[in-house]
Amino acid sequence: MGDAGSYVVDITEHSFQHDALEASMNHIVILSLWSPRSPQSMSFNASLAAIVSTYGGQIVLAQVDIDANPAIAQALGAQAVPLVVGLIKGQPVPLFQGTVDEAEVRRYFDELVTVAVQNGVTGRAPGGPAAGVPETEQELADDPRFAAADAAFAAGDFDAAVAEYDELLAQHPADAEIAERLAGVRLLSRTQDVDLQSARQAASDAPDDVAAQLLVADLDVSGGHVEDAFDRLIGLVRCTSGDERDAVRERMLELFTVVGVGDPRVASARRALAAALF
Repeated sequence: MGDAGSYVVDITEHSFQHDALEASMNHIVILSLWSPRSPQSMSFNASLAAIVSTYGGQIVLAQVDIDANPAIAQALGAQAVPLVVGLIKGQPVPLFQGTVDEAEVRRYFDELVTVAVQNGVTGRAPGGPAAGVPETEQELADDPRFAAADAAFAAGDFDAAVAEYDELLAQHPADAEIAERLAGVRLLSRTQDVDLQSARQAASDAPDDVAAQLLVADLDVSGGHVEDAFDRLIGLVRCTSGDERDAVRERMLELFTVVGVGDPRVASARRALAAALF
């Protein structure tokens, strides 16, 4: 599986959580927002697909028909199509609006690959060897330590994936990539099949319910509302104590790992957390 179609999926509001947000924990997802009313956006999808195919599964193109899926367009603030947005660990990275030439697309994609690697996202979507990449080089990119965890993740068995990463982290406690993968899978495990509106209503109805607040913070990070999640948890730190406060602090540190320690929002939240704690 190495042709363009191998790394192209059509995303709907129903499949967005699994095929875009969750997938972006393993490899880069490029969201291409288009409309059947815009022939330009439709032909640009074909160009993007051809370019994506040369990355050998590092990048998957997720096509979103905004007419059929207006909620996604609204969430991403789409004013016109085509609109292209990257996803890394569930976090949106705005790339460009309108069409650009192939060289410019590759520049954006190459920069996104660099950012992904810095944040521990080094997986590939199922497929054959990358075009132009020697097989031995690709084998080096696939860390055999993660084989069991990756297999469990691909099967949707998040509990087993968490257990595998826990064991690896116990063996290699200073390995940042293992910690990042573990934090990401734990987040997905907690948020899978959760109804966002119901969770928000429960948190609103019970502001002192720590578990309800933690779940909404998880969902906010998954949905890209990182600052909202951090603000919620910092507020929770201020009004809790003892074991509850420790639980909130630990969840916040885990979400820092998910978002990426180099993210400026994490640096700001760390300072706010320290102030709230001390």
